[in-house]
Amino acid sequence: MSPAPDLSTATWRKSSYSDGGDNNCVEVSDAIPNLVPVRDSKNPTAPALTFGPSAWTVFIEGIREEHSA
Repeated sequence: MSPAPDLSTATWRKSSYSDGGDNNCVEVSDAIPNLVPVRDSKNPTAPALTFGPSAWTVFIEGIREEHSA
């Protein structure tokens, strides 16, 4: 298991799929090479999930397909 990446300098942006309500607050950072960290903006000090770029692309494409159907 690899160590957790240092996300202390990450710049976070709210996902366009977050509706601003109390339950859908996802933030993503594009600043970490070869990783896509994702966190719950309601709890920014909790550990973030990290995805590889290919897995993140597949995830986003799946969301887009779901919303266009």
